[in-house]
Amino acid sequence: MDTYHPLADILRPSDLSQFVGQTHLTGEGKPIKLMIDSQKPYSIIFWGPPGCGKTTLARIIAKSIKAQFFQLSAVSAGKNDIKKIINTVNNDNKEPNLYTSEKTKTKYTVLFLDEIHRFNKAQQDFLLPFIEDGTLILIGASTENPSFEVISALLSRSRVFVLQPLNEDELAIIINKGLKQLKIKMDKKALSFLAGFANGDGRTALNILEIAAENLFLSKGKIISFPLLKEILQKKALQYDKGGEEHYNTISAFIKSMRASDADAALYYLARMVDSGEDPLFIARRMVVFASEDIGLATPTALVVANAVFRACETVGLPECQENLAAGVAYLCQCKKDRSAYNAYMSALSDVKQLGNLPIPMSIRNAPTKLMKELGYGEGYEKYPDKSLLPEKLRGKKYIK
Repeated sequence: MDTYHPLADILRPSDLSQFVGQTHLTGEGKPIKLMIDSQKPYSIIFWGPPGCGKTTLARIIAKSIKAQFFQLSAVSAGKNDIKKIINTVNNDNKEPNLYTSEKTKTKYTVLFLDEIHRFNKAQQDFLLPFIEDGTLILIGASTENPSFEVISALLSRSRVFVLQPLNEDELAIIINKGLKQLKIKMDKKALSFLAGFANGDGRTALNILEIAAENLFLSKGKIISFPLLKEILQKKALQYDKGGEEHYNTISAFIKSMRASDADAALYYLARMVDSGEDPLFIARRMVVFASEDIGLATPTALVVANAVFRACETVGLPECQENLAAGVAYLCQCKKDRSAYNAYMSALSDVKQLGNLPIPMSIRNAPTKLMKELGYGEGYEKYPDKSLLPEKLRGKKYIK
Protein backbone atom coordinates (compact mmCIF):
# COMPACT_ATOMS: atom_id res chain seq x y z
CA MET A 1 0.00 0.00 0.00
CA ASP A 2 1.35 3.40 -1.03
CA THR A 3 2.19 5.86 1.74
CA TYR A 4 0.12 9.03 1.67
CA HIS A 5 2.04 12.26 1.16
CA PRO A 6 0.32 15.65 1.55
CA LEU A 7 0.24 17.81 -1.56
CA ALA A 8 2.38 20.42 0.21
CA ASP A 9 5.08 17.78 0.75
CA ILE A 10 4.89 16.51 -2.84
CA LEU A 11 5.33 20.03 -4.21
CA ARG A 12 8.13 21.02 -1.81
CA PRO A 13 10.86 22.49 -4.06
CA SER A 14 14.34 20.98 -3.95
CA ASP A 15 16.32 23.99 -5.17
CA LEU A 16 16.09 27.78 -5.19
CA SER A 17 15.00 27.95 -8.82
CA GLN A 18 11.70 26.28 -7.84
CA PHE A 19 11.21 28.21 -4.60
CA VAL A 20 8.39 30.79 -4.48
CA GLY A 21 8.63 33.95 -2.36
CA GLN A 22 11.24 35.52 -0.06
CA THR A 23 13.09 37.09 -2.99
CA HIS A 24 14.74 39.53 -0.56
CA LEU A 25 16.72 36.51 0.65
CA THR A 26 16.79 34.12 -2.31
CA GLY A 27 17.12 36.44 -5.31
CA GLU A 28 20.32 37.10 -7.23
CA GLY A 29 22.86 38.82 -5.00
CA LYS A 30 20.76 38.20 -1.88
CA PRO A 31 22.06 36.49 1.31
CA ILE A 32 20.88 32.90 0.90
CA LYS A 33 21.72 32.80 -2.82
CA LEU A 34 25.19 34.22 -2.09
CA MET A 35 25.77 31.71 0.70
CA ILE A 36 24.82 28.77 -1.51
CA ASP A 37 26.89 30.06 -4.43
CA SER A 38 29.95 30.55 -2.20
CA GLN A 39 29.46 27.17 -0.49
CA LYS A 40 30.30 28.87 2.82
CA PRO A 41 27.32 28.16 5.08
CA TYR A 42 26.68 29.68 8.48
CA SER A 43 24.09 29.25 11.20
CA ILE A 44 20.74 30.91 10.54
CA ILE A 45 17.53 31.61 12.40
CA PHE A 46 14.46 32.04 10.21
CA TRP A 47 11.76 34.20 11.76
CA GLY A 48 8.45 34.17 9.94
CA PRO A 49 4.80 33.09 9.98
CA PRO A 50 3.62 29.54 9.24
CA GLY A 51 3.71 28.34 5.65
CA CYS A 52 6.19 30.91 4.33
CA GLY A 53 8.97 28.43 3.46
CA LYS A 54 11.23 28.10 6.53
CA THR A 55 11.52 24.30 6.43
CA THR A 56 11.84 24.21 2.66
CA LEU A 57 14.66 26.75 2.64
CA ALA A 58 16.53 24.77 5.30
CA ARG A 59 16.30 21.63 3.16
CA ILE A 60 17.36 23.49 0.02
CA ILE A 61 20.39 24.94 1.80
CA ALA A 62 21.41 21.51 3.13
CA LYS A 63 21.09 19.90 -0.29
CA SER A 64 22.88 22.76 -2.06
CA ILE A 65 25.94 22.52 0.21
CA LYS A 66 25.83 18.69 0.15
CA ALA A 67 25.31 18.54 3.90
CA GLN A 68 24.03 15.76 6.09
CA PHE A 69 20.59 16.92 7.26
CA PHE A 70 18.82 16.33 10.54
CA GLN A 71 15.47 17.77 11.51
CA LEU A 72 14.05 18.13 15.02
CA SER A 73 11.04 19.89 16.48
CA ALA A 74 11.78 21.78 19.69
CA VAL A 75 8.27 20.90 20.85
CA SER A 76 9.19 17.24 21.38
CA ALA A 77 13.01 17.09 21.15
CA GLY A 78 15.54 17.50 23.97
CA LYS A 79 19.24 17.21 24.80
CA ASN A 80 19.29 13.47 24.20
CA ASP A 81 18.12 13.92 20.62
CA ILE A 82 20.93 16.39 19.99
CA LYS A 83 23.46 14.02 21.63
CA LYS A 84 22.40 11.24 19.25
CA ILE A 85 23.00 13.54 16.28
CA ILE A 86 26.41 14.61 17.62
CA ASN A 87 27.41 10.96 18.12
CA THR A 88 26.37 10.22 14.56
CA VAL A 89 28.30 13.19 13.20
CA ASN A 90 31.43 12.25 15.17
CA ASN A 91 31.24 8.67 13.94
CA ASP A 92 32.88 7.99 10.59
CA ASN A 93 30.13 5.48 9.84
CA LYS A 94 27.46 8.15 9.34
CA GLU A 95 23.80 7.68 8.67
CA PRO A 96 22.78 7.89 5.00
CA ASN A 97 22.56 11.44 3.79
CA LEU A 98 19.00 12.67 3.27
CA TYR A 99 19.68 13.32 -0.41
CA THR A 100 21.77 10.27 -1.33
CA SER A 101 21.12 6.54 -1.27
CA GLU A 102 24.53 5.58 0.12
CA LYS A 103 26.37 6.24 3.34
CA THR A 104 28.74 9.11 2.75
CA LYS A 105 31.04 11.48 4.60
CA THR A 106 30.00 15.08 4.27
CA LYS A 107 31.81 18.31 4.98
CA TYR A 108 28.83 19.91 6.72
CA THR A 109 26.02 18.80 8.99
CA VAL A 110 22.86 20.88 9.16
CA LEU A 111 20.54 20.63 12.14
CA PHE A 112 17.16 22.13 11.37
CA LEU A 113 15.44 22.93 14.66
CA ASP A 114 11.82 23.83 14.08
CA GLU A 115 10.13 26.09 16.64
CA ILE A 116 13.49 26.84 18.25
CA HIS A 117 11.77 29.34 20.57
CA ARG A 118 10.36 26.34 22.47
CA PHE A 119 13.82 25.23 23.58
CA ASN A 120 14.58 26.47 27.09
CA LYS A 121 17.80 28.30 28.00
CA ALA A 122 19.63 25.17 29.12
CA GLN A 123 18.77 23.35 25.90
CA GLN A 124 19.88 26.32 23.80
CA ASP A 125 23.13 26.59 25.80
CA PHE A 126 23.79 22.93 25.09
CA LEU A 127 23.89 23.65 21.35
CA LEU A 128 26.52 26.40 21.57
CA PRO A 129 29.81 24.45 21.61
CA PHE A 130 28.76 22.31 18.65
CA ILE A 131 27.94 25.42 16.62
CA GLU A 132 31.17 27.13 17.66
CA ASP A 133 33.43 24.22 16.70
CA GLY A 134 31.63 23.65 13.38
CA THR A 135 30.17 20.26 14.27
CA LEU A 136 26.72 21.62 13.45
CA ILE A 137 25.34 24.33 11.23
CA LEU A 138 22.16 25.35 12.98
CA ILE A 139 19.11 26.46 11.05
CA GLY A 140 16.43 27.42 13.51
CA ALA A 141 12.86 28.34 12.64
CA SER A 142 10.58 30.46 14.79
CA THR A 143 7.22 32.14 14.49
CA GLU A 144 8.15 34.25 17.54
CA ASN A 145 10.55 37.18 17.72
CA PRO A 146 13.96 35.54 18.34
CA SER A 147 15.14 38.64 20.21
CA PHE A 148 12.88 37.57 23.07
CA GLU A 149 12.89 33.80 22.69
CA VAL A 150 16.47 32.88 21.69
CA ILE A 151 19.43 33.42 24.03
CA SER A 152 21.85 36.18 23.06
CA ALA A 153 24.82 33.80 22.79
CA LEU A 154 22.99 31.77 20.15
CA LEU A 155 21.79 34.90 18.34
CA SER A 156 25.34 36.26 18.17
CA ARG A 157 26.50 33.09 16.44
CA SER A 158 23.70 33.13 13.86
CA ARG A 159 22.22 35.41 11.26
CA VAL A 160 18.55 36.19 11.69
CA PHE A 161 16.52 36.33 8.49
CA VAL A 162 12.96 37.62 8.54
CA LEU A 163 10.58 35.79 6.20
CA GLN A 164 7.41 37.49 5.02
CA PRO A 165 3.94 36.00 4.50
CA LEU A 166 3.49 35.02 0.87
CA ASN A 167 1.57 37.58 -1.14
CA GLU A 168 -1.47 36.60 -3.19
CA ASP A 169 0.45 36.49 -6.47
CA GLU A 170 2.97 34.08 -4.94
CA LEU A 171 0.17 31.98 -3.46
CA ALA A 172 -1.52 31.87 -6.86
CA ILE A 173 1.69 30.41 -8.35
CA ILE A 174 1.74 27.72 -5.66
CA ILE A 175 -1.96 26.94 -6.12
CA ASN A 176 -1.48 26.61 -9.87
CA LYS A 177 1.36 24.15 -9.25
CA GLY A 178 -1.03 22.17 -7.07
CA LEU A 179 -3.71 22.21 -9.76
CA LYS A 180 -1.19 20.94 -12.30
CA GLN A 181 -0.07 18.15 -9.96
CA LEU A 182 -3.67 17.12 -9.27
CA LYS A 183 -4.62 17.51 -12.94
CA ILE A 184 -7.71 19.57 -12.16
CA LYS A 185 -8.91 23.11 -12.85
CA MET A 186 -10.18 25.97 -10.72
CA ASP A 187 -12.08 29.05 -11.83
CA LYS A 188 -10.45 32.47 -11.44
CA LYS A 189 -12.79 33.67 -8.69
CA ALA A 190 -12.14 30.57 -6.60
CA LEU A 191 -8.38 30.83 -7.12
CA SER A 192 -8.36 34.51 -6.14
CA PHE A 193 -10.41 33.81 -3.05
CA LEU A 194 -8.25 30.87 -1.97
CA ALA A 195 -5.12 32.99 -2.36
CA GLY A 196 -6.66 35.62 -0.10
CA PHE A 197 -8.11 33.18 2.40
CA ALA A 198 -4.76 31.41 2.91
CA ASN A 199 -3.47 34.60 4.59
CA GLY A 200 0.12 34.26 3.38
CA ASP A 201 0.40 30.56 4.22
CA GLY A 202 1.34 28.32 1.28
CA ARG A 203 0.73 25.11 3.22
CA THR A 204 -2.80 26.22 4.13
CA ALA A 205 -3.54 27.01 0.47
CA LEU A 206 -2.42 23.55 -0.68
CA ASN A 207 -4.22 21.74 2.14
CA ILE A 208 -7.48 23.46 1.22
CA LEU A 209 -6.87 22.75 -2.46
CA GLU A 210 -6.38 19.06 -1.68
CA ILE A 211 -9.68 18.92 0.23
CA ALA A 212 -11.44 20.75 -2.61
CA ALA A 213 -10.00 18.25 -5.09
CA GLU A 214 -11.38 15.34 -3.06
CA ASN A 215 -14.82 16.98 -3.00
CA LEU A 216 -14.61 17.59 -6.73
CA PHE A 217 -13.80 13.92 -7.32
CA LEU A 218 -16.70 12.74 -5.13
CA SER A 219 -19.16 15.06 -6.86
CA LYS A 220 -17.76 14.08 -10.28
CA GLY A 221 -17.34 17.75 -11.14
CA LYS A 222 -14.95 19.15 -13.72
CA ILE A 223 -13.72 22.36 -12.08
CA ILE A 224 -13.34 23.77 -8.57
CA SER A 225 -15.82 26.63 -8.53
CA PHE A 226 -16.24 29.46 -6.07
CA PRO A 227 -19.50 27.98 -4.68
CA LEU A 228 -17.78 24.65 -4.08
CA LEU A 229 -14.89 26.35 -2.29
CA LYS A 230 -17.37 28.42 -0.28
CA GLU A 231 -19.18 25.29 0.82
CA ILE A 232 -15.94 23.60 1.85
CA LEU A 233 -14.69 26.48 3.93
CA GLN A 234 -18.08 27.14 5.47
CA LYS A 235 -17.36 30.80 6.00
CA LYS A 236 -20.21 33.20 6.54
CA ALA A 237 -18.47 36.40 5.56
CA LEU A 238 -16.87 35.59 2.23
CA GLN A 239 -17.09 39.19 1.02
CA TYR A 240 -14.41 40.11 3.53
CA ASP A 241 -11.37 39.62 1.30
CA LYS A 242 -8.22 40.45 3.25
CA GLY A 243 -6.57 41.91 0.20
CA GLY A 244 -9.63 43.53 -1.33
CA GLU A 245 -11.83 46.58 -1.07
CA GLU A 246 -14.08 45.24 1.69
CA HIS A 247 -11.08 44.73 3.98
CA TYR A 248 -10.02 48.35 3.65
CA ASN A 249 -13.59 49.62 3.86
CA THR A 250 -14.16 47.79 7.13
CA ILE A 251 -10.94 48.83 8.86
CA SER A 252 -11.55 52.41 7.70
CA ALA A 253 -15.06 52.36 9.17
CA PHE A 254 -13.66 50.90 12.39
CA ILE A 255 -11.04 53.63 12.83
CA LYS A 256 -13.41 56.45 11.91
CA SER A 257 -16.03 55.16 14.34
CA MET A 258 -13.49 55.23 17.18
CA ARG A 259 -12.39 58.72 16.08
CA ALA A 260 -16.01 59.87 16.29
CA SER A 261 -16.35 58.22 19.74
CA ASP A 262 -19.14 56.04 18.32
CA ALA A 263 -18.59 52.89 20.40
CA ASP A 264 -21.63 51.10 18.98
CA ALA A 265 -20.40 51.41 15.40
CA ALA A 266 -16.78 50.59 16.34
CA LEU A 267 -17.85 47.42 18.16
CA TYR A 268 -20.01 46.38 15.20
CA TYR A 269 -17.11 46.74 12.73
CA LEU A 270 -14.83 44.97 15.20
CA ALA A 271 -17.26 42.03 15.37
CA ARG A 272 -17.48 41.96 11.58
CA MET A 273 -13.73 41.74 11.19
CA VAL A 274 -13.26 39.08 13.87
CA ASP A 275 -16.14 36.97 12.54
CA SER A 276 -14.66 37.15 9.06
CA GLY A 277 -11.34 35.72 10.17
CA GLU A 278 -9.26 38.88 10.45
CA ASP A 279 -6.03 38.48 12.40
CA PRO A 280 -6.69 39.97 15.88
CA LEU A 281 -3.12 41.28 15.97
CA PHE A 282 -3.83 43.35 12.86
CA ILE A 283 -6.80 44.96 14.63
CA ALA A 284 -4.82 45.47 17.85
CA ARG A 285 -1.95 47.12 15.93
CA ARG A 286 -4.40 49.61 14.44
CA MET A 287 -5.65 50.36 17.96
CA VAL A 288 -2.08 51.05 19.15
CA VAL A 289 -1.57 53.48 16.27
CA PHE A 290 -4.94 55.11 16.96
CA ALA A 291 -4.07 55.63 20.65
CA SER A 292 -1.14 57.90 19.73
CA GLU A 293 -2.42 59.41 16.50
CA ASP A 294 -5.97 60.33 17.49
CA ILE A 295 -6.05 60.34 21.30
CA GLY A 296 -2.48 61.40 21.96
CA LEU A 297 -1.95 63.93 24.73
CA ALA A 298 -5.63 64.08 25.73
CA THR A 299 -5.47 60.67 27.44
CA PRO A 300 -1.88 59.34 27.57
CA THR A 301 -3.03 56.10 29.25
CA ALA A 302 -4.79 55.15 25.99
CA LEU A 303 -1.47 53.92 24.58
CA VAL A 304 -0.93 51.80 27.70
CA VAL A 305 -4.36 50.21 27.27
CA ALA A 306 -3.89 49.64 23.54
CA ASN A 307 -0.53 47.99 24.10
CA ALA A 308 -2.05 45.80 26.80
CA VAL A 309 -4.77 44.71 24.36
CA PHE A 310 -2.13 43.84 21.75
CA ARG A 311 -0.17 41.79 24.27
CA ALA A 312 -3.36 40.05 25.40
CA CYS A 313 -4.14 39.09 21.79
CA GLU A 314 -0.62 37.64 21.47
CA THR A 315 -0.81 35.57 24.64
CA VAL A 316 -4.50 34.59 24.79
CA GLY A 317 -5.45 34.29 21.12
CA LEU A 318 -8.89 33.64 19.68
CA PRO A 319 -11.61 33.18 20.68
CA GLU A 320 -10.99 34.66 24.16
CA CYS A 321 -9.07 37.73 22.97
CA GLN A 322 -12.30 39.04 21.40
CA GLU A 323 -13.15 40.20 24.93
CA ASN A 324 -9.85 42.09 25.22
CA LEU A 325 -10.41 43.74 21.86
CA ALA A 326 -13.98 44.75 22.75
CA ALA A 327 -12.98 46.26 26.10
CA GLY A 328 -10.10 48.14 24.48
CA VAL A 329 -12.30 49.52 21.70
CA ALA A 330 -14.94 50.71 24.16
CA TYR A 331 -12.26 52.47 26.21
CA LEU A 332 -10.61 54.16 23.21
CA CYS A 333 -13.98 55.40 22.00
CA GLN A 334 -14.67 57.07 25.35
CA CYS A 335 -11.28 58.83 25.51
CA LYS A 336 -10.98 62.51 24.61
CA LYS A 337 -9.21 63.03 21.29
CA ASP A 338 -6.18 65.23 20.55
CA ARG A 339 -4.17 64.98 17.31
CA SER A 340 -1.81 67.87 18.15
CA ALA A 341 1.27 65.67 18.76
CA TYR A 342 0.67 63.72 15.53
CA ASN A 343 0.08 66.88 13.49
CA ALA A 344 3.15 68.56 15.02
CA TYR A 345 5.34 65.60 14.14
CA MET A 346 4.08 65.45 10.56
CA SER A 347 4.81 69.18 10.20
CA ALA A 348 8.34 68.66 11.54
CA LEU A 349 8.82 65.69 9.21
CA SER A 350 7.75 67.84 6.28
CA ASP A 351 10.46 70.40 7.16
CA VAL A 352 13.06 67.64 7.44
CA LYS A 353 12.18 66.35 3.97
CA GLN A 354 12.15 69.85 2.42
CA LEU A 355 15.16 71.40 4.16
CA GLY A 356 17.37 68.39 4.85
CA ASN A 357 19.77 68.20 7.80
CA LEU A 358 20.02 71.81 8.95
CA PRO A 359 23.03 72.64 11.18
CA ILE A 360 22.33 71.89 14.84
CA PRO A 361 23.02 74.86 17.17
CA MET A 362 26.54 74.63 18.61
CA SER A 363 25.33 74.95 22.21
CA ILE A 364 23.47 71.61 22.11
CA ARG A 365 26.00 69.59 20.13
CA ASN A 366 27.80 66.74 21.88
CA ALA A 367 31.39 67.53 22.89
CA PRO A 368 33.12 64.26 23.91
CA THR A 369 36.66 65.36 22.84
CA LYS A 370 38.96 68.28 23.61
CA LEU A 371 39.06 69.28 19.93
CA MET A 372 35.28 69.48 19.74
CA LYS A 373 35.18 71.67 22.82
CA GLU A 374 37.80 73.95 21.27
CA LEU A 375 35.64 74.19 18.16
CA GLY A 376 32.73 75.46 20.26
CA TYR A 377 30.70 72.28 20.57
CA GLY A 378 28.46 72.54 23.65
CA GLU A 379 29.54 76.12 24.39
CA GLY A 380 26.86 78.19 26.11
CA TYR A 381 24.64 75.20 26.87
CA GLU A 382 21.87 75.88 29.38
CA LYS A 383 19.67 73.20 30.91
CA TYR A 384 16.59 75.38 30.81
CA PRO A 385 17.08 77.98 28.04
CA ASP A 386 14.43 80.58 27.25
CA LYS A 387 15.21 80.48 23.53
CA SER A 388 14.44 78.02 20.74
CA LEU A 389 16.85 75.13 20.22
CA LEU A 390 15.79 74.61 16.60
CA PRO A 391 18.30 75.13 13.77
CA GLU A 392 18.77 78.80 12.83
CA LYS A 393 16.62 78.54 9.71
CA LEU A 394 13.65 77.29 11.77
CA ARG A 395 14.24 79.44 14.85
CA GLY A 396 10.95 80.42 16.45
CA LYS A 397 8.83 77.94 14.51
CA LYS A 398 6.02 76.29 16.52
CA TYR A 399 4.95 72.74 15.67
CA ILE A 400 2.84 72.11 18.77
CA LYS A 401 0.08 74.73 18.63
